[in-house]
Amino acid sequence: MRDSDARLVALLRANAREPTASLARKLNLARSTVQERIARLEREGTIRGYTVRLSDTADAAKLRAVVMIETDPKRADRVTAELKKMPEVRSLAAVSGTFDLIATVETETPARIDALLDRIGRASGVARTVSSIILSEKFSR
Repeated sequence: MRDSDARLVALLRANAREPTASLARKLNLARSTVQERIARLEREGTIRGYTVRLSDTADAAKLRAVVMIETDPKRADRVTAELKKMPEVRSLAAVSGTFDLIATVETETPARIDALLDRIGRASGVARTVSSIILSEKFSR
């Protein structure tokens, strides 16, 4: 990725709704050039989509946790597929170290997060889990 593309992506991460003309001014490029680069980055799959980030007050009703998961190596694909079916699992990453996967989960109540953690622990191929409730998010990019 070119340096100017990386700067464009950084600006879009900060505000994906920023007008193209404003992006062009910040990058010292023509508006049409910025539009073409965004289209190319989308076509190439560098930009896979856009999202909405809620304010802390809008998100306050949600309980979030990080779940570290150790899997049976022969069943890791099955664990991933099963967790993907759970809408409360917001993200899943493969990691190195003691654990194999880290999931970020989100529910509305402590009872629901408890039930979800039990469901994850019972999933076929999960050997062990360790969970931490997220108290606050210091920053997100």
